[in-house]
Amino acid sequence: MAIGGVGAGGGAGSGEGQGRSVLVTGGAGFIGTHTVLQLLEKGYAVTAVDNFHNSVPEALDRVRHIVGPALSARLQFIFGDLTIKDDLEKVFAAKRYDAVIHFAGLKAVAESVAHPEMYNRNNIVGTVNLYDVMKKHGCNKLVFSSSATVYGQPEKVPCFEDSPLKALNPYGRTKLYLEEMLRDYQHANPEWRTILLRYFNPIGAHESGDIGEDPKGVPNNLLPYIQQVAVGRRPELNVYGYDYRTRDGTAVRDYIHVVDLADGHIAALEKLFATPDIGCVAYNLGTGRGTTVLEMVSAFEKAYGKENPGEDVPEEAGRFGAGVRVHRQGRRGARLEGQVRDRGDVQGPVELGQEEPVRLLRRR
Repeated sequence: MAIGGVGAGGGAGSGEGQGRSVLVTGGAGFIGTHTVLQLLEKGYAVTAVDNFHNSVPEALDRVRHIVGPALSARLQFIFGDLTIKDDLEKVFAAKRYDAVIHFAGLKAVAESVAHPEMYNRNNIVGTVNLYDVMKKHGCNKLVFSSSATVYGQPEKVPCFEDSPLKALNPYGRTKLYLEEMLRDYQHANPEWRTILLRYFNPIGAHESGDIGEDPKGVPNNLLPYIQQVAVGRRPELNVYGYDYRTRDGTAVRDYIHVVDLADGHIAALEKLFATPDIGCVAYNLGTGRGTTVLEMVSAFEKAYGKENPGEDVPEEAGRFGAGVRVHRQGRRGARLEGQVRDRGDVQGPVELGQEEPVRLLRRR
C-alpha cells in the first residue's frame, strides 16, 4: 500500500513541518517536484538542489504556480551538482537543514550497462559527497531514494524488506552499494537516522496536470514512452520480450502513483523526526499488485482513446522479466501507514509548454 496525501491548494500549509527546513536533492525531477510540492503543502521550508541533467527550471516554476505565493515563499532553489563538493558546501552554507531527502542520481538501466563508470561517479561519488557535507554541518537525518532493483530477480514475489538482495545491473548495484554504505555510516555514527525507500515504477501526475514526467531524450520508463507515442513524438512502442513467465508473456512491474510516492518519502521523513533510535532501516513502497506491459498499454489506450502502435523486440540488456511485485510491509518493525490513491489524472504537458493534455492511466 502506498502513502496517501493532501491535495494542492495554495493555502498556508497543514502545519506538520512548521519550523523545519528540508533539503531535496534532485528537486526539479519527476519525483522531486511532487515531493517538494507535498512538503510545502505540509508546512515545511524546502530547498531544492538540481543540475538539470534530466529536468528543467520550469518544473519548479510550475510547483510555485500550483501552491501559490504564500507557500512559494518557503521554496528556495540552488543550482548544484553533487559530484562537485564545493557546490554542496554552498548549499549548506546558505542555511541550516533539519533533514535531507536524496533523489539526485542517474537511473536508466540500459545506460548503466553501457556506461557503468558514469553511474559510479554520479550515484556513488555524489552520495559520498552529500554525506560528508551533511556530517560537517551537523545534519544527520536522511531519507534515501533507493530502488527495488536491489532485489534483482527474486525467487519469490512479492518482495519484503528482508528478501535477498542481488542487483543485476550497474544501476541497481550503485543503489545496493549505497544502502550498505549508509548502514555502515550509521553504525559508526549512532546519532544518524536513515531510511532507505525501495520502489520500482512511479507513474501519474499531480491532479492539477501542471507537473508530471517529461524526461529529456528517449524515455527509459514505460508510461512516458506510451504518452510520447500517443501524441506522435515517437512512431511506436517497443515491447521488450513476450516470453516471460507472466500471464501475457510481458514483464510485470508494481506501479505506484507519484504523489503516493512523494507522500511516502514525507512519511519516512516524519518517522525520522519522531524516532530517535531508528538507526538505518529499509521500507518498500508499492501497491503489492503487479501490472504487465500489455495491461498498462491497454489501460492507457482505454483512458486516452487511441491505440499505440507497437513492435516486439529482443530483451534489453540488464533488465529482468518476471518482474518484482513490490509489497510494502514492515515485518521487522513499525509500518509506514497510508492509503493508495485511486483516480485518473491528466498531465497537461507531455512536453513542457505543449498545449495538448494527455490523460494518464486510470486505475480502477
